[in-house]
Amino acid sequence: MKDLFKGSLTLANFVTLTRILILPLFVYFFYQEKMLYAVLVLCFSGFTDYLDGTIARRFNQVSELGKVLDPVADKLTQITIAVMLFLEFHKAQNEILRVFSWVFLFFLVKEGVMVIGGGLMILMGLRPGAAEIFGKVATFVFYATMSLIIAFGPEVGAFVRNKENPILILPDWALIIMVVITAALTLIAFLSYMPETFRQFRGWAQEKKKSNEDKANR
Repeated sequence: MKDLFKGSLTLANFVTLTRILILPLFVYFFYQEKMLYAVLVLCFSGFTDYLDGTIARRFNQVSELGKVLDPVADKLTQITIAVMLFLEFHKAQNEILRVFSWVFLFFLVKEGVMVIGGGLMILMGLRPGAAEIFGKVATFVFYATMSLIIAFGPEVGAFVRNKENPILILPDWALIIMVVITAALTLIAFLSYMPETFRQFRGWAQEKKKSNEDKANR
């Protein structure tokens, strides 16, 4: 734990922490039907996801805490958005959207598995792998897709709600294609973590076995 917090007081970590702290603000604006503000907060959240990593690399502020805090912020944001959009589309008047709402639970399950798995690795003294290129692409596409849905999605969009003639509304087929592509990229990103994760678990098991054998031979 001492190593985790060593050198953690950095601007990069502050930016990452900001992404976590503004999450309740996003939820508040969404359920108060101040959708435009919700979209702006989500866009700012996505910008900070890019900004913290850039600052950390540019000013040599990479820290062990940042390596943990950044994916935690991403996962909390994605879980929150997935649950909220599931609930919104599940009560939609459009039957297609109601059926399709279950797809959002895929993101919830994926992030839940990674949170539990990451927590288990930390308890075992292992370190969850940092985001690879697939993870970064999937996260970017997730933010872009969900921002478009919250802005222009049928029945939930900020520029669609309470307007008889919205300027732009995403067709059902476009929304479905966007979410399916996002889900596919998310799955690829999830699978890309598996080789390193299995390697660490295998190494831990081998060390544990060797340690037990050494104790038995004493």
